Amino acid sequence: MGFWKKRNRDSGKYTWLWGTLVGVICIAVGAWDGQLAVIWKKAVMICLECIGIG
Repeated sequence: MGFWKKRNRDSGKYTWLWGTLVGVICIAVGAWDGQLAVIWKKAVMICLECIGIG
């Protein structure tokens, strides 16, 4: 845990913002490509299997 204490506070102040931006862009590209429906269908099937309905 010493890494967090030794880090310069100003050097990575907005690093989280870049990671969030990349994640949002990747989700948008996937949705634009039509993969959102595929992922949604898989998520629903997994959920239904876990609770024992499907």
